[in-house]
Amino acid sequence: MPNMDEILRQARAMQEKLAQMQEDLGQKTVIGTSGGGMVTVTATGKQEIVSLHIDPAVVDAEDVPMLEDLVQAAVNDALRRSKELAQNEIGALTGGLNLPGMM
Repeated sequence: MPNMDEILRQARAMQEKLAQMQEDLGQKTVIGTSGGGMVTVTATGKQEIVSLHIDPAVVDAEDVPMLEDLVQAAVNDALRRSKELAQNEIGALTGGLNLPGMM
């Protein structure tokens, strides 16, 4: 059975790996789309929106609610993909353990 010092060393090493992974997630991006690609949103693995593109063909001053729905759907898609990316990355490190506070 490992002694307490070894357990603490392993815990610190895991904590350092998780901190590095979270930093790396800030550099990775995912793209969410809606309207068949008419609206695209790029987000980082830290759930930060870094860009938004709206195809001019979808802009209609008479139908702003449709554009708002497309933007909302694309943002939600990007954030969902970002969370999946983070869960997959962290799950690979933790062996699938669900650690509180990680996501």
